[in-house]
Parts: sequence; structure tokens; C-alpha cells
Amino acid sequence: MTDERDPALPRLWTYWRSTAAYRVRIALNLKGIDYESVPVDLVRDGGQQRAPDYLAVNPQGLIPALAIDGQVLTQSTAIIEYLEDAHPWPALLPARPLEKARVRAIAATIACDVHPLNNLRVLQYLSGPLGVTSEARQTWYENWIAAGFQALEARLCDDPATGKFCHGDQPGLADILLVAQMYNAHRFKCDVSAYPTLNRIEASCLALPAFDAARPENQPEAPS
Repeated sequence: MTDERDPALPRLWTYWRSTAAYRVRIALNLKGIDYESVPVDLVRDGGQQRAPDYLAVNPQGLIPALAIDGQVLTQSTAIIEYLEDAHPWPALLPARPLEKARVRAIAATIACDVHPLNNLRVLQYLSGPLGVTSEARQTWYENWIAAGFQALEARLCDDPATGKFCHGDQPGLADILLVAQMYNAHRFKCDVSAYPTLNRIEASCLALPAFDAARPENQPEAPS
């Protein structure tokens, strides 16, 4: 059987409902970069990310990984930063250093303080080896979502730098991370009604084709 893949086309190892993979899909779409999606099911077969063929791609066994420009890149924020450097237009970060720092701080609140405590392998460890009940696991999840979202809402709601999106009126890095984390919060039935600014920004983002096409439910491998 011949391999009909375009070798020049970037390959994204992804899972339809992975928060981190969702981020990269949005960034690729915003940059207008076509790519081949390679599904890796994080649940089926005990987690296909643990299979030897995927560990050969990413020894950490995490999603996503992106093969682009002759290299395999891992870690969603590092991938997005690379895309920003290699494909600077449209920009995902402002040009001015202080504004750039603001956007990175908003993004880091999610990437460093919220998501690592609530991703799949942490939740599986809580309910598996630690024997935490489903109710206690949900309490854990909601606690860290609330801690992060309360801080983000306070930061964004009265800041004149906040516009239609997290920073001004063009979507960027902070919006990418926010939308993916909001999806995760909705998935776990967290009450996000106390965060009107976050909800408004999410709605503005999801109205854009680049965000809409990246939605988990719009991925080919998503259950119908």
C-alpha cells in the first residue's frame, strides 16, 4: 500500500477532546496552516498515547505533537509560540513588550495554574491509585476551575486593554487557551455563570470560523 500523505503537510497528533490539542488546532486555523490530523485516542485500548509507536513520536506520551518543518514539536504552548515565530501573521501576540507580557500572563494562568491540575492523567490518578470518589474528584476539578476563572474574570472585566477578546479586538494566544479551558469546564458541568467577561469572550471567539472548525465536536473522529 502506498503512503498518500503529503510529506510537506504538517501532521498533528491529536485527540478530539484534548484541551491542549484544541489549542493547537485553533492556532493552526488562525494562521491559515493546513495540516493532517492523526487521531490518538486517550481512552481506547488503555490510552493509545502509551503505545510504542506514539511514544516514538513523543516520549512523554502526551497530546499534542506537531511534525512541521522537519521537526516534531511537543507541548501546546511551545508549538503555538513556534507558529507565531515562523508564521508571524496574523499575530497572536501584541508587538509591545508590556502588552505581550499581559497576554502571556493571562495564558499562563490557564496553562500553568488551571489545566495541569485538571487534565486527564491527573483525574485518572485521583480516581485510580488514590481511590478518590467521583464526587470528590468533581469537587477537586471545580475548585481549581473556580480559582483560575475568578482571577481571570477580575483581571479582564475592568481592564481597558480588554476588548472584544482578551486583549483588544483581535483574537490571540490568551483567547486560544481560554476557549479550550472553557470547553473543558463545560464538559465537566462547572457553573461558569459568575464569569460574564469570560463567557462574552468565548462567544466572540466561537463565532469565528477558525475557532469553530477546531471545536472538539467538529473533529472527524468525534462521536456522532
